[in-house]
Amino acid sequence: MYRFLRTPRWWGINVFVLLAIPFCVFMGTWQMGKFEERVASHEEAERRPDPEARPAEALDSLLPVDKETSGRIARASGRFGQQFLVPGRELDGRDGAYVLTLLKTDGGRALPVVRGWLPQGAKPPSPPSGEVTVTGALQASENAGSKGVRAAGGLPEGQLGMISAASLVNVVQDDVYDAWITLTHSPAGLTPVPAAAAAGTSLDMKAFQNLGYTAEWFVFAGFVVFMWFRLLRRELDASRDAALGL
Repeated sequence: MYRFLRTPRWWGINVFVLLAIPFCVFMGTWQMGKFEERVASHEEAERRPDPEARPAEALDSLLPVDKETSGRIARASGRFGQQFLVPGRELDGRDGAYVLTLLKTDGGRALPVVRGWLPQGAKPPSPPSGEVTVTGALQASENAGSKGVRAAGGLPEGQLGMISAASLVNVVQDDVYDAWITLTHSPAGLTPVPAAAAAGTSLDMKAFQNLGYTAEWFVFAGFVVFMWFRLLRRELDASRDAALGL
């Protein structure tokens, strides 16, 4: 009855099953590990003191931005220059834009400063002239996966889809910091933009995607076993029918 298991076809099926099951289990375990890492990072971030409760520090002393320095209050001095709008940003369920102004620091580099959130259709206030000192929560440059980021193409002049040195490199002549700050206190007409949690420290959709992928890989492993038994059962039924002359 089981001679068919020695045929080349079933050798191939068996080899596939023996490789597929460990691979699915490995991938499911790996995804579970990524979820547990995010949970651990979130718990660690919850135990840290509130970054905004710590005193302001010089910008350069907090760079590069990482999980430890993200959200810390940075201080920088210089003169405001070019101003941009970053459209498509929501705040408290309302549509609007971030008002981003470049601060040319005393060191010669430009720091993107989000001075606040502007309701859709409103006119942004002009930045102050002369030497200024700003303080705000330090943030890492955005990327294509960041919340609210829009494609660069199709935006009118004076607007940006993403807050990053990469999006500004072809727009301004100065060297731009690979970081930005959101002001703690915004000028009249603007609403302060709250600092976002550092990447990998919050239980966002990506964390629960890892958990979902874990379940999927274990389901795939179970499906492989199910299909192997189903094929085996069908082959046995066919062998019995042939032995009975059916």
